[in-house]
Parts: sequence; structure tokens; C-alpha cells
Amino acid sequence: MSTDVLLTVSGVGKTYAQQVLGGIDLTLRRGEVVALTGENGAGKSTLSRIIAGLELASAGSMEFQGRPYQPGSRTVAERLGVRMVMQELNLLPTLSVAENLFLNQLPGRFGWIDRKRLRRQAGVAMARMGLQAIDPNTPVAELGIGHQQMVEIARNLIGDCHLLILDEPTAMLTAHEVELLFEQIELLRERGVAVLYISHRLEELRRIAQRIAVLRDGQLVCVEPILRYSSQELLRLMAGRELVEHIQAPDRRIGEPLLRVRGLGRGEKVVDVSFEVRAGEVFGLFGLVGAGRTELLRLIYGADPADHGTLEVGRPLRKCRIDSPMAAARLGIALISEDRKGQGLLPGESVSANLVLGNLAAVSRAGMVSQSAERALAERCIAALGIRSAGSEQLVRELSGGNQQKVVIGRWLERDCQVLLFDEPTRGIDVGAKLDIYHLLAELTRQGKALVVVSSDLRELMLVSDRIGVLSAGRLVSTFERGDWSQDNLLAAAFSGYHEPEALSSAAAPGNPP
Repeated sequence: MSTDVLLTVSGVGKTYAQQVLGGIDLTLRRGEVVALTGENGAGKSTLSRIIAGLELASAGSMEFQGRPYQPGSRTVAERLGVRMVMQELNLLPTLSVAENLFLNQLPGRFGWIDRKRLRRQAGVAMARMGLQAIDPNTPVAELGIGHQQMVEIARNLIGDCHLLILDEPTAMLTAHEVELLFEQIELLRERGVAVLYISHRLEELRRIAQRIAVLRDGQLVCVEPILRYSSQELLRLMAGRELVEHIQAPDRRIGEPLLRVRGLGRGEKVVDVSFEVRAGEVFGLFGLVGAGRTELLRLIYGADPADHGTLEVGRPLRKCRIDSPMAAARLGIALISEDRKGQGLLPGESVSANLVLGNLAAVSRAGMVSQSAERALAERCIAALGIRSAGSEQLVRELSGGNQQKVVIGRWLERDCQVLLFDEPTRGIDVGAKLDIYHLLAELTRQGKALVVVSSDLRELMLVSDRIGVLSAGRLVSTFERGDWSQDNLLAAAFSGYHEPEALSSAAAPGNPP
């Protein structure tokens, strides 16, 4: 065995109700970045979880640093120097940033935490990821999802690390934060650390990886130097078919307003926002991380109380008080959250149970859930949305991220809500599944529904939207009609809330809003 070889995977497979991974052979070398890609459900997360000790393989074997390797837990794998940053974050929201960073190695003696030392150590770890502007004592729950992702990455770079697995690490990061991450990956390579980098963003993979491993339907179909392939060739390998990414500009029949927001605000996060969305329309919302996009959707949905402002909903519009998600759902408003794991799903329950969660009345008789009605609803959703699963009784946590997202969307489609709020609907989803979501959005507009779509991907917003509103520092600063926008003027509007040059430069830093 070459002294450069760090990990050898031989014939590794995994079976739940059906085989999801079969006969995988892969070698990782020290100081190398290997890109792992494939469509949702191809087996990427399953393979990485086996390597990281979160799952046990059903078949095959592994060697790590020349010795047999079969970690029975994440703790065992981390002790050997194998770390994984998962797509769904693994932070404790009620603890501080510093406590999350050093949770398993808090400094101190005799059961007392040395707070000064903890703060000092946390500051060093945070500065490495550009988070020096954040107070280490800040509870993680108060950070946006992008900053939480950076904290999770920083946590895994502390201590001995020989193999780092990154699962869609840039999905919620700003461009500046992505650059900081890539700098850290390059430093890790120089230290001889191997990196397994899971992503659907081919432009990123081509930039940082030396080799690419492509999974399709649980099988490894390619392990080659990445520069041998064009992006289109890689897409064909991933899908096993040609993928046509072009979607025509929407030609929609726009109707009357179904949602009107007037002067809505909460503290400094959302400041006097007003807009309306019409039947058959997609209203896109763009802004930098921390601009107030998610906070605005949560106010509309009643998940957070507004300090002021009014909402008008329905056909015809009528003023409504929405003080809870239940009230929003009764009025026909649905929220598809950016945080599937924390706010969208019950991971330990079945696909069927998750699909009927918002539609219990439709599958109940005399207060009792009808198993046959639940199964029929679930199977209808699975077929309509192309959810790849072993059946309606499979646990939803066993699905890929893209198929989990389809479950969340399917729940609200069955309820026939008229106003749908999508927060990062394609986060962590491959090219093929993204196209499915885009076509689904188009179909919803044909049905006369009003959609609000938040996305960090400008190209995506320009593709699916009829109008795009730009949030900056909590304010809706501009609204662009289709044909009037460009990436340049959308980005300029996103930065416009930070007027002073000094404020603008600090806003661009990853530790500050954005």
C-alpha cells in the first residue's frame, strides 16, 4: 500500500428496506481533495456517514492509515481524526458559539469551566473562518444559518484532523465566506489532510478538487481526475441521461393580489416592508445573508410576532391577524423552511406520517387517522413529486436531502394553500431535482397560486421569478420587473442599505450582516 493512501473503501454497501449503496471501492490519499457528487438519492450522504461512523455498512470493509477501520460511532471516528460537517447542522442552539466549538473539550479543572480560556480559544478558531466580529458568548440560535454553518466548519477544524468530509458546505455561505473556506481547505491539503467534498456545484468542484467520484443509483460510475470531464459530461454521468437545463422565461397569466404586506417590521431585522403578490406570480426575494429574508417570511407565517404592520390575504383580500403558524395555515399560507431538519420534518417518522402532518383532517374519521387514507395520500404525493423512497413507511431521515425537501413541499400541496413561501427551496439539491422544483413552481403558478421565493442563487431567482424584491439591512430597497434586472443591479441594491464605505466593507465581512 502506498504511504500516501489514507483511507481504502472496499466493496462497501448499505441496505435499508432496499439497497442504497452497493460495492463501493474508493481510495483517499493524504493532501488530496476528492469531489463526491451525484443526483439526490445516489448514495453520497450514506457513503460519507459510513466513513464518519454515523452508519454501519451492510457489506464490505475499510482501512484507515493501514489498519482495519469500522467506527461504531461518530466519537470513535473523530478520535481517529475523521471529521464530518453534515448538510444538516449538528449544533446545540441554546449553547454559545464558544461552547459549541469546544463542547467535548471544555477548558477547566474540577468541573469548572475556564471561561477566559474558552473565550480566547474560541476567538482563535473563529478568526480562522472569518468570524472574529461575532461575540463567542452569542447563543448559536441567534445566528443566521450561514454563520451557523461557518461555526460547524470551525468546530471540525479544531484538533487532530486527518480526513475532513464536507457535505454541501457552501449551500448557505456568501461568496466571501466561500473564499475563506477554500483557503482553509488549501491549508489542510498542505498539512496532508484528505478532504472528501460533497457538492452539486460543479464549478466549485472543478476549482478545488483533484479527482471526482460520481455515484449513480448507489453505484460508483467514475473515479477520475476532474479536469478530464466537462461539466456537461459530468451531468450525464450523474444522471445517466442528457439533462436539459434550459427553462423558458415564464409566460404567466397574472391575476389579482392574494397577499399584501404593509409596513411589516420586527426590530432592526425587518423594517417597514411592503409588497404584494398576485395569483399566478412568483415574487423573488434576494438579499445578502442577514438581510432579513428568512425573518420576513417568518413574520408573514406567524412564526415570529411582528412589532407593527398589517397583512391582507385571500380572494378577495381581507385584513388578517396572523399570530401563529396554525393561523397562517387556516388562511391558506404555507412556509417551506430553509431548515428541513429543524423546522420542516419529523426525522424519526415515516414518509407517510410527514406528508399527512398538515392534512390530518383529510385522513381522519371521527378523530381517528385512517391508515388506508393516509397511505393513499402518501402514495399520491410520492408519485406526483417523484420522491425516491422504499415506500411510504420508510423513515424520512433515510431519504436524501432532495427527497426530504420534496416531502415538505408535498405536505403543503395536499393542503391546497393559495400562498406559498419558499425559503431556499433548492438548497442541497442536485441539478435534476432542481429542475423538478422549477417545473413544480411553474405548475403552481398555472394553478393560480401566489409564490414568494427566497434564494441566495441569483441565477435561480432570475430564472423563476416574475418580479424580484431586494432586501438590504432589513429594508425592501428595490423591486425589479422581469427584463429590468441584471446580476449587477440586484447586487448593487443588496449592498445599498450599507451607505457608508466603512459600513459596506464591514457588512461584506462574514462575521457581520450580511
